[in-house]
Amino acid sequence: MTHRRVATGALLLLAFTLAACNPTQKTAAPVEAPPPEVSIVTVKEQPIPFMRELPGRVAPMRIAEVRARVAGLVVKRTFQQGSQVKEGDILYKIDPMLFQVELDSAEAALARTEAALVLARQQAERLETLLSRQTASQAQYDAASAAQKQAEAEVAGAKANRDRARLNLGYTDVRAPISGRIGRALVTEGALVEQGGASNLATIQQLDPIYVDITQSVGELNKLRRDLASGELASIAPDTASVRVVMDDGSLYPEPGRLLFSDVTADPSTGQVTLRAVLPNPSNELFPGMYVRARINQGIDSDAIAVPQQAVHRSTDGRAEVWIVGEGDKVMLQPVEVGPVVDGLWVIREGLKPGDRVVTEGFQKIVAGTRVAPMPFQTAAVTPGATGAGTPAAPEPAPAAVSKAQ
Repeated sequence: MTHRRVATGALLLLAFTLAACNPTQKTAAPVEAPPPEVSIVTVKEQPIPFMRELPGRVAPMRIAEVRARVAGLVVKRTFQQGSQVKEGDILYKIDPMLFQVELDSAEAALARTEAALVLARQQAERLETLLSRQTASQAQYDAASAAQKQAEAEVAGAKANRDRARLNLGYTDVRAPISGRIGRALVTEGALVEQGGASNLATIQQLDPIYVDITQSVGELNKLRRDLASGELASIAPDTASVRVVMDDGSLYPEPGRLLFSDVTADPSTGQVTLRAVLPNPSNELFPGMYVRARINQGIDSDAIAVPQQAVHRSTDGRAEVWIVGEGDKVMLQPVEVGPVVDGLWVIREGLKPGDRVVTEGFQKIVAGTRVAPMPFQTAAVTPGATGAGTPAAPEPAPAAVSKAQ
């Protein structure tokens, strides 16, 4: 038994020895994951229009109140309420009978004075002949000549009375003073109107083209002028379509307009001035008194910096920041100061410089210090000025020219 146990132990020892002599299988090292891909844009200076979105009210191009020029009874209304009328169209008819009688009386008086003139002229001519033959005195001729001139003056006065009566008769047809869209009728048949009365009969407004009166603070306007004078902003061409209107539902009015002028007087209660723009209104989508937002291109910042909207994020305290790819393709957060949105791009006032690489897609894959594989950002082509400027998500900064110097 003893020998058998010794042999068994020897065999086990030999087995362990042989196992120790065999090379052990090593555990494979973990494979390092590839860096996540992110889309980036390389920041560069580019010309960006300086857009401002301001409140405005729609106003008619021309407005005229239809009033009676003679007193009388309205016998007929000839226009359709809310329709388009042309200058000179008859809108109301006032009873003309009294004015026709006055015209007939004035014509009769004119005929009487013309007959008297014929007699006075013949008498003057006859006395002139007798005076040349020395058969009439100078006093007689002078009296006849004066009578002729008096008769001529009476004829002129009678003609003026006839013309006045004819005008008054014509004024019984109340006509449109301008072309445009007429509103509701303010009087009906049977109403008695007075000459030059305080109440008007209807109102006509010219709506195509149409004005938009925009308000801007004096400080903004002065800052804009200083930036234009110093070269921070470049002026736009005078005939450039520089105004786009945003409707109350947020849609963009299809017709662009242009800025006409800015008022020279500030409202003392608000410290604002009025800027007037003119826009085509062929479909009558804009109505007088309507509230709109106007996007105004007031200049061009030739060396502005802008990034796509999705590249800008907000921190927990509301500050704007972007992810940038630094040395070694590692990402880090960069605080920035943003301006308005122009053509889908945030204008960056501070925080970025030309050459910075800003992450636009792939944020869910990264944290600060992550090494990434940057890829060029693919974006759809945007026509400059097609969408205008939006209002920043943060409280709007003090209005000024969009430039890095700010």
